[in-house]
Amino acid sequence: MTSTRTDPVTKLPVRPRITHVTGSDAIPGISQAVIVERGRIAYLSGHLPLAHDGAIPTEFTAQLTQTFSNINEALNDLGATTAGLIRITIYVVGLSQDKLPLIRAARDTFIGGTSTPPASALLGVAALFHPEVQVEIDAIVSLPNE
Repeated sequence: MTSTRTDPVTKLPVRPRITHVTGSDAIPGISQAVIVERGRIAYLSGHLPLAHDGAIPTEFTAQLTQTFSNINEALNDLGATTAGLIRITIYVVGLSQDKLPLIRAARDTFIGGTSTPPASALLGVAALFHPEVQVEIDAIVSLPNE
């Protein structure tokens, strides 16, 4: 959990906007739970590995990179950053053990190696909306104060 800070003007304790909870049996790179103490929340739709020109990369790692890039653009449009991520869900066609290191590396690069990662879920699926798409990622983010 994160510590409570003091408001510099009132000298009163200020609860953090987001609290990350980890457990002793935590899966590396995720929070077991994330508590949103205050603020606004945005739910991002499933993002796909579509480039601006509509192209879909063929390699799995390139699809991960493009999808995380698309989510980052959405975060920027919202005035948010990866630090505000509450949860991400990654859907992978043909999920297998050999894809796990690739997924973790791409996710860790995207979230910036933070010590307070979002809660996460990884799901293997039979298919997504287009036969060439191998990955889809949705997210929930806490927006900064206005």
